[in-house]
Amino acid sequence: MKKLKIYEYAKCDTCRKALKFLDARGAAYEKIDITTQAPSRAELEKMLALQGGDLRKLFNTSGVVYKEMKLSEKLPTLTPAAALSLLEKNGRLVKRPFVLGEKSGAVGFREEEWKKLFAKGEKNV
Repeated sequence: MKKLKIYEYAKCDTCRKALKFLDARGAAYEKIDITTQAPSRAELEKMLALQGGDLRKLFNTSGVVYKEMKLSEKLPTLTPAAALSLLEKNGRLVKRPFVLGEKSGAVGFREEEWKKLFAKGEKNV
């Protein structure tokens, strides 16, 4: 069984809740510090597809870097390639937690959404 990959930030309460959720279900995962290693381009593309092509869902819109770069104004005019390039270069721009499994994934932690991902007792979404 492959492990989930979860990009997280140790000081983030939402990330801690997500890890606690995974631990309670006995999920095997690889924890990666999103501030030092952003998801790869391929991982971002996979997540973008899972999010229905909505680039905004991949961005940490409440983050300092997002605000400093004034991305709320720029994002609507960015090409998908340019937006993904920003995300792969700076993990602080990526919405967290960012979790990928073999067939699915999620950004952010909304417990009801995660319960659906794990509804069948699967340990790798």
